[in-house]
Amino acid sequence: MPLAITIVPVMPLRAEPSHRSEMISQAVFGECLETESITADGWVKVKMQYDGYEGWVTQSHLETIPQSLYDSAATHVVTGWQATLQLNGRPVRVPYGSLLKMGEGTWGKVSVAGNEGISPFKVVPAPRNAWEGIAMEYLNTAYLWGGKTVFGTDCSGFTQTVYKILGIPLFRDAYQQAGQGETVNLLQEVLPGDLAFFDNPEGRITHVGILLNDQQIIHASGKVRIDPVDNQGIVNADTGERTHQLRIIKRLFA
Repeated sequence: MPLAITIVPVMPLRAEPSHRSEMISQAVFGECLETESITADGWVKVKMQYDGYEGWVTQSHLETIPQSLYDSAATHVVTGWQATLQLNGRPVRVPYGSLLKMGEGTWGKVSVAGNEGISPFKVVPAPRNAWEGIAMEYLNTAYLWGGKTVFGTDCSGFTQTVYKILGIPLFRDAYQQAGQGETVNLLQEVLPGDLAFFDNPEGRITHVGILLNDQQIIHASGKVRIDPVDNQGIVNADTGERTHQLRIIKRLFA
């Protein structure tokens, strides 16, 4: 299957090949993927390299790349709310947290240059105190179903991106992320950066956030916010309403 890379700042990933279809996720500039099929009107079925998520995107958002670039590691990360790069000599503004493969300088027929707002990236054991500064960049970001940037994110898109910048891979959806890491048995035993998962009345895990400590959580609910948490779940700090029921806590830091 042909391999491709995302050449727009944020690319919607849709459930069906239509602009009216639900956005189930996003790919940000520089994310690689496999292309599985293409329709006559330019919709491409894809599978994301990072988390295996599948959906439909428009062909104009992609550039075909060789296997060597697909397999190469990220070299840089966008450290400001946006970075300005040059795509075939014209500016493209790339969102915070994008991991970039800048080593080759060319992505198929596209040339990429510039380093304003990006920093060298190395996947290293993530220091526990590094995640909080990254997560706080998202405070007050609007909730967006399928989103995963500082301009709009859902709960699992938020956790995935924070951990991605730290070099810790997470799956895309909350219920998938709940299967990763080691279980923390008691809220009182948590360490900052542990993930807390919450279920609905039917028992399905539908929400995730990052624990600041055993009393507070940062999560995307309406917007990215900090709320109290206890053994039962999350309480909205503004209304006092209990909004989410705690199911399980996971630790992914080494």
